[in-house]
Amino acid sequence: MQESVGLACGFLLTAIHNAGLVALTHTPSPMNFLSKILNRPEHEKPFLLIPVGYPADNCLVPHLSRKPLDEVAVYYE
Repeated sequence: MQESVGLACGFLLTAIHNAGLVALTHTPSPMNFLSKILNRPEHEKPFLLIPVGYPADNCLVPHLSRKPLDEVAVYYE
């Protein structure tokens, strides 16, 4: 179940980004307080908080790039 929820969160974050919004992921420990605040049944467990909004006009985001494949791959014959 956790893998499926994690994948779904990744898809949601990608959709948020593609919609021109920004998101911040937060996983406080413990998360049980959220169930109590929202008065949710015991079988529902919070997984991740995702505040979403518009970026500030003067927001600076670092340009991150991946390493080339030949720097991280190991080939065996």
